[in-house]
Amino acid sequence: MAAETNANDLTQVVVLLAAGVAAVPVFKKIGLGSVLGYLAAGLAIGPFGLGFFSDPQAIIHVAELGVVMFLFIIGLEMQPSRLWGMRKDIFGLGTFQVLGAMAALTGIGLAFGFPLIPSFVAGTGFVLTSTAIVMQMLQERGTLSTLKGQRIIAILLFEDLAIVPLLAIVALLGTGAAAADASDRWLSFAIAIGAVVALVLAGRYLLNPLFRVLAASGAREVMTAAALLVVLGSALAMQLSGLSMAMGAFLAGVLLSESSFRHQLEADIEPFRGILLGLFFLGVGMAIDLSVIAANWTLVVASVAGYMVAKTVLIYVVARLVGTCHSESLERAVLMAQGGEFAFVLYAAAVSAGILNGEQNAILTATIIISMVLTPLFVMLHDRLVPKSQPSIEGLTLPENVEGTVLMIGFGRFGQIVSQPLLARGYTLSLIDKDAEFVRDASEFGFKVYYGDGSRIDILHAAGAATAKAILICVDDKEAAVKIAEVVKEEFPLVPLLARAYDRGHAIDLVHAGVDFQIRETFESAMIFSRETLKALGEDEELAGEVVEEFRDTDRERFSLETVGGIYAGRQLIRGNAQPADIVAARTGRVRAAAEEERQRHAEEEAN
Repeated sequence: MAAETNANDLTQVVVLLAAGVAAVPVFKKIGLGSVLGYLAAGLAIGPFGLGFFSDPQAIIHVAELGVVMFLFIIGLEMQPSRLWGMRKDIFGLGTFQVLGAMAALTGIGLAFGFPLIPSFVAGTGFVLTSTAIVMQMLQERGTLSTLKGQRIIAILLFEDLAIVPLLAIVALLGTGAAAADASDRWLSFAIAIGAVVALVLAGRYLLNPLFRVLAASGAREVMTAAALLVVLGSALAMQLSGLSMAMGAFLAGVLLSESSFRHQLEADIEPFRGILLGLFFLGVGMAIDLSVIAANWTLVVASVAGYMVAKTVLIYVVARLVGTCHSESLERAVLMAQGGEFAFVLYAAAVSAGILNGEQNAILTATIIISMVLTPLFVMLHDRLVPKSQPSIEGLTLPENVEGTVLMIGFGRFGQIVSQPLLARGYTLSLIDKDAEFVRDASEFGFKVYYGDGSRIDILHAAGAATAKAILICVDDKEAAVKIAEVVKEEFPLVPLLARAYDRGHAIDLVHAGVDFQIRETFESAMIFSRETLKALGEDEELAGEVVEEFRDTDRERFSLETVGGIYAGRQLIRGNAQPADIVAARTGRVRAAAEEERQRHAEEEAN
């Protein structure tokens, strides 16, 4: 009997994997995306398909860990300073959209003739967007790290936070609300706040030392187990305190975002995240109850249409009111038009509170799932029907058979200054920039700037990269600069490549990309500023110059260490104001002496 049970469990695992492996590539091939592929596969193998599974909710509960791990990875990309910078979007835009959608969707229920409280609960559940679907689609579209993607993430984070007060409101509105004890509610709130504080303290003071100890052991599998422990432990702590698991994982990711183990953690979690998130979508597909839809198809269809249209319009209006452009507002509205997985939790709580009955819960659950299924289709239609906004290049000249001694990519405030000594010495410059408005304006100052993207090989050839004696990367976009450097070194390896760096980290990335020379855009101006400050303080001009030159040597040594060992490798050479100057100087001297001894030892070994 046990053998038969194990065989049956193994069969179900094989069916799940086979369904995903078969459906997703086909759906991506025909342009429908992986999410719709998983949903269709789930419907095919679920209770109303081939019948391999009878309890899809059990799979959904397990696979929700995929959403949890996705939020952990997103948290790893969100340094606390970056998250603080998003506070207006999280609590401003998020509040505006959620409250507006709650009012609009409650009105849909009232229009269908339902009482106020059930209408409010039903509409509020639909307000909570599917984090899993939106995140997956943002990732597939390559907009997860863009500004518009970050705004959507901010709204999703606020919705995760909103589930706690919404559950409390449902409990208050239920039939047992009169008997509810206010002290119990305050206790629950205090427990939730305490759990967040405890997680923050643990992340700040325990996690990094823990991973340092584990890394020193050299056991890779232990690091992977520790990464899973952090994610699942944080999620469990938040769930037990009444918050969402996803919020706990996200906070853990944020707390580890500045850790030197961030990339290792992301690599360890990524495989589990992908598999479990796929299982989540399979479970949602299985959970489509065709019997409920068939028995109440008019109400379900009307609910899906009413809720999705109202939510789409509301999101678009809110986005426009806060100054978002038309294209981004429309894209956000289409992406977030569906209900989400947290609605299942809210509706279950409403059934327990006596607000909804079992049939209403089944209808609303079917409405949510159908909206989740329709979202990838609507996004696909949006992408095909709505023209992508492109900068107007009317009247601009594209490079064609251009030849110049120097090819400069990016002609902003940095490139303009660089150009002057070169032009003064009679060198010819081929200039390209992809800011259409700037290209137009440059002609008024006597510059011929061609419109083009420096990361495209055809543009580089047309702009004369093959015949140039030097290629200068002067763009102010860090990611674009690294990409251009990689393309140029691959296509034109013999042409000297010089690049403008934004900061130390960017400079290191450029060195790894193969540039021959890089300089931080503020380095030289800061050196001169520092020298003049010393003179203003009464230092002798010659001494001030020597101090600055000494720092140049130190900075060069520190940068060499960082290029090999990462951004923190040379921090022992930094002069901080947290210690007396003589202690710092002594420490710096010891480090330099040790480095010199190490260089001499290597030189002697090579000589022998």
